[in-house]
Amino acid sequence: MQGTITFADACLEPALFGDWFSGPTWANWRVIDKAIFGLQLDADELEIFRHLTGRDDAPTDPAEEVWLVIGRRGGKDVKSAALSVYLATIGVEAYGWKERLVRGERGVVQLLAVDRDQAQVAFRYIEGFFEKPVFAKMVKRRTADTIELLNGFAIEVTTADQRRVRGRTVVAAVYDEVSFWRSENTMSPDIDVHRAVKPAMATMPGAMVVGISSPYARRGLLWNKYKKHYGKAGKVLVVQAPTWVMNPNVPRDGELIQEAYTDDPESASAEFGAIFRSDISSFITKEAVEACVETGVRERPPQKQFRYVGFVDPSGGAVDSMTVAIAHKEGDTAILDAIREIKPPFSPEATVAEFAELLKTYRISRVTGDRYAGEWTREPFQRAGIFYEANARPKSDLYRDFLPLINSRACQLLENDRMVNQIASLERRVGRSGKDLIDHEKNSHDDVANVVAGVITLVAAGPSLIVSDREWNNFRPRQVA
Repeated sequence: MQGTITFADACLEPALFGDWFSGPTWANWRVIDKAIFGLQLDADELEIFRHLTGRDDAPTDPAEEVWLVIGRRGGKDVKSAALSVYLATIGVEAYGWKERLVRGERGVVQLLAVDRDQAQVAFRYIEGFFEKPVFAKMVKRRTADTIELLNGFAIEVTTADQRRVRGRTVVAAVYDEVSFWRSENTMSPDIDVHRAVKPAMATMPGAMVVGISSPYARRGLLWNKYKKHYGKAGKVLVVQAPTWVMNPNVPRDGELIQEAYTDDPESASAEFGAIFRSDISSFITKEAVEACVETGVRERPPQKQFRYVGFVDPSGGAVDSMTVAIAHKEGDTAILDAIREIKPPFSPEATVAEFAELLKTYRISRVTGDRYAGEWTREPFQRAGIFYEANARPKSDLYRDFLPLINSRACQLLENDRMVNQIASLERRVGRSGKDLIDHEKNSHDDVANVVAGVITLVAAGPSLIVSDREWNNFRPRQVA
């Protein structure tokens, strides 16, 4: 990168990023800016570097991977956006990436965000940088999530999805808030995306991965990189710093930080202190869940010799899915027969009617479900001919009783990826009362897992019921005026 303005200097230059990063509050970030690209540190900077990385000696070459474990409000979003712009513009010339492209090929800097809202935040920062004349004149075209440049490269800002990586030539990938990536299709979207990114960089020497996030549980890609590389020399640079170190405008003894630590010390130590949480652990392994799945069976039709049980997880139709599951018991085994999930937005009344028809096909006239919004759930089910009985047991109790049924393979489940991933992603944490709480991960859902656990535990607790032909044929749904 000899002869090219460095990222650290660009962050001081008013014509580039200086309007955002000048001033003493960004002093510790400037040490990171230099260390990422292997620039020499003075004695004071080296001391800061040691404090942030646990390493004795500063790197002398650019990093291949950078993992920044930084507390909230520590400046992560704007820094990751600036780094993306730098690598797609000045960095292209510095690394000679343009000469590596073949005709018709476009190089890409990807910023992958935890969700659409976060992607929009990052994209607005990037758009702000391109208002500078030196960058504005490089723009060829803009779309809702992409800025194409005249140099043959582009910056794409999207949600984390391995499909957006494939088929592209990636010169840099920035994983924004990577500890909180969630997907209904896989338990480990962070690892899946990273595995897809690395081959996309194969033809671009110096291509860089930057993972930047507040920490969460002691698992996943960020934790794995931290555990393997923090404090160790090499081309993987790991930085760990609390909010107040990276952003002195949010002081450690300030009201925000103090209130957070008073309300929930474990959460605050992760969110602001940048310490991986030790109070959260996995609840059920994916392997244990998959061992209970009957491969190729997605639904079982009703059979007249069994008595079926239903369980509903209601929703108002705006945020969470509404789900229902049906099961029966054969001997000592609880058998899952059907799952339905209606994703938002939807009409609750129409969904209740749809679920009621499904329940009636299994000769179910009484269904159990969560205590949701008082009488709201009970009344529409009654109008549809189904008596709705609210379950008084907390969700954690359902999951706790579900665990031994999974581990002992005392249940048979359906082939349903969302169900498997949601169950396997459940977390066990210690609540403020000292009791174990079992729930879904932050920024994820457990609507399918909830109804499956609910119906399987209900069925397992009861006897194996065989229905006579006469009882089956004489079934009538509950009539409600």
